[in-house]
Amino acid sequence: MRCHEVDYEIRGHDMQLVEVELDPQETVIAEAGAMTFMEEGINFETRLGDGSEPDQGFIGKLFSAGKRALTGESVFTTHFTNEGSGKKRVGFSAPYPGSIVALDMSRFGEKITCQKDSFLCAALGTKVSIAFNRKLGAGFFGGEGFILQKLEGDGMAFIHAGGTVVERELKGETLRLDTGCLVGFSGDIDYDIERAGGLKSMVFGGEGIFLAGLKGHGTVWIQSLPFSRLADRILANAPSIDGKRKGEGSVLGSGDN
Repeated sequence: MRCHEVDYEIRGHDMQLVEVELDPQETVIAEAGAMTFMEEGINFETRLGDGSEPDQGFIGKLFSAGKRALTGESVFTTHFTNEGSGKKRVGFSAPYPGSIVALDMSRFGEKITCQKDSFLCAALGTKVSIAFNRKLGAGFFGGEGFILQKLEGDGMAFIHAGGTVVERELKGETLRLDTGCLVGFSGDIDYDIERAGGLKSMVFGGEGIFLAGLKGHGTVWIQSLPFSRLADRILANAPSIDGKRKGEGSVLGSGDN
């Protein structure tokens, strides 16, 4: 099944939203809860599976949904269809501040591997599944475990990331980055985990114990602010039981009178 051909517009800068324009009877699929608005004439339905295999039986859909549950995602996807007479728009936004990346899957060999929670929405016909990482090092220390998400199709797909997104093209060289900063990659790229230098660098370097190493030919998308890093900073400054922030005051005192 070929993907529906949808038009789109990404709005905003730091907290982006993507508007997908649908012709009559065109459909876009999305993660549950990602929809921000939809115009009159668009109807939505929650279904098992992504709809990429319309002839798939109930057991097949249930099996596919079960695999999605392993990534921590909902077993359901929401299908938004324009059942009106003219072009209609539906908007989707990410659950935390960051950027939305529009991917023309036909430009990347019709396959993208990404973080398990980065998928936002895609044209109907896109297959959303999981990819098990066969390497133990990447599985235990890669931040995303053994499971990554795999998008397959020839249409538009949209993923979201924290902060600013940097796109790097690899032509056989190796790129090392913080494990949480990896959003996704395409092409023939090998993904593995390596130690962050010597023992002193690992313990006192502040860059984590392990780094992700990517080598091969293809495109890599990097995020400047992983949600885990943002959450750690919020928790570090959250009020404690006595109502005071952990970072409040100075080294000489709490600042209370």
